[in-house]
Amino acid sequence: MEIVSEHRCFGGVQGIYRHQSRQTKTPMQFSVFVPSSAVEGTHPVLWFLSGLTCTEENFTVKSGSQKFADRHGMIVVAPDTSPRGAGVAGEDESYDFGTGAGFYLDATRPPWNEHYQMYSYITQELQNVVCKNFPIDSSRQGITGHSMGGHGALTIGLRNPQLYRSISAFSPICSPTRCPWGQKALTGYLGDDSSAWAQYDAVELIRDGHRSGSILVDQGDADNFLTEQLKPELLASICTDSGQPLQLRRQQGYDHSYYFISSFIEDHIAFHASRLK
Repeated sequence: MEIVSEHRCFGGVQGIYRHQSRQTKTPMQFSVFVPSSAVEGTHPVLWFLSGLTCTEENFTVKSGSQKFADRHGMIVVAPDTSPRGAGVAGEDESYDFGTGAGFYLDATRPPWNEHYQMYSYITQELQNVVCKNFPIDSSRQGITGHSMGGHGALTIGLRNPQLYRSISAFSPICSPTRCPWGQKALTGYLGDDSSAWAQYDAVELIRDGHRSGSILVDQGDADNFLTEQLKPELLASICTDSGQPLQLRRQQGYDHSYYFISSFIEDHIAFHASRLK
């Protein structure tokens, strides 16, 4: 693991790191905030998965999360959203597929399956890297994210309840099988057989019996992607029907930006901290 940068921040250390990934077969960067209390013992960790076009840096520099993470003694990890420079033809042609748009799944369709293995990268390889190199208590992990990353947090958390004890999301793509962003990604990475898509759709996972503790979702009602892409009403409906606890907060006047995330990141860190004691 290579140190790209480290800076003192709210008493802790905010770093950017790089390693050679076996899953993606490319160098991968990720962000880690280690709180000031980490001079002794191990600490809970919160994973933040970012949205389309983002790198590990967007959340790190825009969210203001470090102040609240230090207050709660929480390590925060923010991975990149896709492989970089994999050399797959067409990966840089659009903002919502390929580079910056890994959708937190394991591609099975050539040529994407050679490098676009973000589900396994997050849940296995990067797990091992950060738990080896930082004072993390691996039994106390939570996961959150924004937009595409909110989809990632919901699906990864629901599929791995033994690993992630708490789940939240900002403006998540709640049902990728039912929106243009998701349908494009699922077809491109997995193929036309929609039966393979359900494992990456939070609504379908809950319908199939996957469960977590109470899930927190914040959604701005002025989000210009709300109706066509995000569809929180589908998540609310399946949670009600199945008995999956969900706290869906519709925030008046907020959009899809990091101004929205920074306004409520304190609440999300406190939510995870209370469940990772």
